[in-house]
Amino acid sequence: MNHSCIKPVNVGQQVENFTMVTYLPTDYSFGEISLEQLKNEGKWTVLVFYPADFTFVCSTELSDFANLYDEFKAAGAEVITVSTDTQFTHLAWKREEKSLENARYIMGADPTGKISKMFGVYDEETGLALRGTFIISPAGLVVASEVNFYNVGRSAAETLRKLKASIYVAQHPEEACPANWREGDKTLTPSPDLVGKVFEALKK
Repeated sequence: MNHSCIKPVNVGQQVENFTMVTYLPTDYSFGEISLEQLKNEGKWTVLVFYPADFTFVCSTELSDFANLYDEFKAAGAEVITVSTDTQFTHLAWKREEKSLENARYIMGADPTGKISKMFGVYDEETGLALRGTFIISPAGLVVASEVNFYNVGRSAAETLRKLKASIYVAQHPEEACPANWREGDKTLTPSPDLVGKVFEALKK
């Protein structure tokens, strides 16, 4: 099967089930994780694609996500970092790179690029994944995505903010979260009365 012909999943679309081989740092084990499993557990899924183990910006990003992992878990999400490296390389990188000593999230192996292609982040010229972040709801819908080129790192705090906002609007579908919304901030309730009056609504 030529996976490059697969149309990448977009925001608002259902994600087909996928399974990945994993390295789990918490017990130094190899295993598998599937989207179906996470959905059955009622979890949100945060996929963090990155180019390669034993590289530079990637180390800083994965360290950043490690520092906030407990908050992702508390929000009801599972973080899975994904590259086209094998699970064996993940083990070695986790063991050698001091930046990753606190990493406890699942590390997914995608050596064929199948999952990276599914999300449209696979670079055919290099065989690596771009810096793509995808938030998937427990219903299996992509609700947020971000893709950066190789040389620009992401913010785990911003991903966490978007996750919490996505959870809020899933629970309150009549509302919407404005820019930079954080837990406890005012939301917007779209209606004819709100047209041209957003400033006033947020200042009340």
